[in-house]
Amino acid sequence: MRTRIKICGITRLDDALSAVNLGADAIGFVFSPKSPRAIHAEEAQKIVACLPPFVSVVGLFVDAELQFIRDILNHVQLDMLQFHGKESPEFCDQLGLPYIKSVRMSPNQDLIKWSEQYSSARGLLLDSYKPGMPGGTGMVFDWQTVPRERLSCPIILAGGLNRKNVLEAISIVRPWSVDVSTGVEKSPGEKDAGLIADFIMEVNSFNSFRGKNEY
Repeated sequence: MRTRIKICGITRLDDALSAVNLGADAIGFVFSPKSPRAIHAEEAQKIVACLPPFVSVVGLFVDAELQFIRDILNHVQLDMLQFHGKESPEFCDQLGLPYIKSVRMSPNQDLIKWSEQYSSARGLLLDSYKPGMPGGTGMVFDWQTVPRERLSCPIILAGGLNRKNVLEAISIVRPWSVDVSTGVEKSPGEKDAGLIADFIMEVNSFNSFRGKNEY
């Protein structure tokens, strides 16, 4: 199984193209007005229109009104939704697109319960917990707290990942995908192509090692 890679918090076309040309499987747009990585729908769609085929486009929302999300969907071609607030499973299900549910890894989180509650999600995104911040903290959490039991949906690992720690992180958690934003930035919303390249190289080194040892 190859660990997939998502580069989130994209605000510029050059950064999006750098990410996908270097091997990212998905890019993410933040549609949360309070975020320093927030992007307007019109700008997001301009980027989407320039992407090559087979790149997934994910829209991130934090406790957004239903009509706000629908307005975004009317302007931007998204493949998947990512919810970082207190959205219920019923709320997530009603928009007609596959979705990911974020879990902030505060102490004693029960991921088995989360996976059962959000059984319709395509994956659980595990992010670091910091009061008052729904994501983008740049902090890691204790990867050993992720249960070894098979959950009912795939794990996307986030939270403070960068080129220096991602190899260790995926070695411990064995996630379906990793999601990075702050770890490949010059400043909020402005990515660094060199950091993206190094990050993807580290993930692919694990993919290559695992592939060789499966034969």
